[in-house]
Amino acid sequence: MTIPFISFSEGEALLDWLELTQALADAHDLPRAQIGDTFLYRDPDTMLTRSAWIDGLGIAVKTANIFPANPGRGEPMINGAVCLYGDRDGALSALIDFHLVTKWKTAGDSLLAARRLARPDSDAILIVGAGTVGHSLCQAFAAGFPEARITLWNRTLSKARELADSLPRVDVADDLEAAVRRADIVVTATMSSQPVIRGEWLRPGQHVNLIGAYRPDMREADDAALKRSRIFVDSCDTTLEHIGELKTPIAEGVISREDVVADFYDLDAFARTGVEDITLFKNGGGAHLDLMTSRHILDKWQAAH
Repeated sequence: MTIPFISFSEGEALLDWLELTQALADAHDLPRAQIGDTFLYRDPDTMLTRSAWIDGLGIAVKTANIFPANPGRGEPMINGAVCLYGDRDGALSALIDFHLVTKWKTAGDSLLAARRLARPDSDAILIVGAGTVGHSLCQAFAAGFPEARITLWNRTLSKARELADSLPRVDVADDLEAAVRRADIVVTATMSSQPVIRGEWLRPGQHVNLIGAYRPDMREADDAALKRSRIFVDSCDTTLEHIGELKTPIAEGVISREDVVADFYDLDAFARTGVEDITLFKNGGGAHLDLMTSRHILDKWQAAH
């Protein structure tokens, strides 16, 4: 049997954001994933492998090779792939483009949370960060909230304008505080180690979706934002002890683990208690989400062939 390789362009043509969020929700009805990360180094290069096994879904190993010198040669800094293995026999089921899985996993994870936590009448979305993830967030949230207007903010205003010009119905903001105050949904995808979202800017009824921080020294929202919000995460296992966004304020006693209402394994708890709630979701990622996304991609590929 020929093992399929699903390229970025082939996968893109098959996928739908709302179908993916439903697939992620359904996959969380299965047993909790076993996950593990490993790192290998050859200064300045890194190989990261993220593995997950979900009983009933299968196994995935996602490899990311990070070579910082590549852009100077006109090549991508990160290359890799996802190997997807069958749950019944452990045999290789597919090889899937790294960038395809990462794009859809990251934005789909956040869209699933926003569809559960944001007010249904949300019509103003602010996306903070105009990089690769910001681009995919514009696509995902336009699909999830088709009546909403999307606004972009980026430290380098010209980069936000360039991205906005390539997309329909996307505006640019030059004042972050004013843009946050106007938005119904605030989505951050920055590489900041210091908070960019301040709690004093938030108003009742908003939903905040934090994506960018992935290291212990990174944060995108300040203590006041956390203290004013009902907090949710995609996975307690991959977020609370690993990412500064929540790890630091928990360690400092600003909030406690009990302030985290639920993760995706308790999706029924992903709900507002009232229109005045400020809800905050931290996207921590994790190999289990790569597995769920990859399985959905393969299912769509098989249905098309």
